[in-house]
Amino acid sequence: MKKDKFVIAKKILNSRLIVGTGKYKNFKETAAAIKASGADMVTVAVRRVNILNKKEPILTDYLNPKKIHYLPNTAGCFTSEEALRTLRLAREMGGWKMVKLEVLGDKKTLFPNMTETLKSTKILVKEGFKVLVYCSDDPLLCKKLENLGASAIMPLASPIGSGLGIQNKFNLSLIIKQSKVPVIVDAGIGTASDASIAMELGCDGVLINSAIAKAKKPLLMAESFKNAVISGRQSFLAGRMKKNLDAIASSPIEGLI
Repeated sequence: MKKDKFVIAKKILNSRLIVGTGKYKNFKETAAAIKASGADMVTVAVRRVNILNKKEPILTDYLNPKKIHYLPNTAGCFTSEEALRTLRLAREMGGWKMVKLEVLGDKKTLFPNMTETLKSTKILVKEGFKVLVYCSDDPLLCKKLENLGASAIMPLASPIGSGLGIQNKFNLSLIIKQSKVPVIVDAGIGTASDASIAMELGCDGVLINSAIAKAKKPLLMAESFKNAVISGRQSFLAGRMKKNLDAIASSPIEGLI
């Protein structure tokens, strides 16, 4: 069978699981969870990175940027201007051109502000960034992002940190069917089965943070997500059986004595 590659903007990844680095007890736990997950790409909130106090520990002391691909994001940004400034800073700091864009609409739901998101995507693409975009699960808006040059579409499953899982399989399926760039479910995943469902639907990848960091046993949960993403992808590639309203016997019933 032809090797099943996960490629984002010509970057080949070994794992279809992307893991966030926030909310853990400390950087040691963060690094251990990333290792258990098998992920080779992690998201990092640029606005929360320690770049001033040299005495405090920094994430790169625990996760080697030469071995793990860092994906700077704009967590906490509510306007296009904030997001653009943040990602330009990331490029200056570490030379990162592949970035995750998220422009939030309000503090209660943390839903994406799609007007600001579309505006930001257009500008960032023109500036040479490879943009992975956190967005609503509206197929029309997702197509607009792709047409603007987004490198990946990242529709939410449900509100960030809610753990509610995938709330609209139908919309997600439409987005997957129409997209010519990777579709990565982002936000709201609560447990490994949610990730498996996303992959079975045909998603190219899944991004997880809270579900691992806030689990009672983060390292075990990280490993469970690793296995769920693999099994979900295998199930999708295998092709599920047809659904039927009537029962169909597993064994032939003709010729029974």
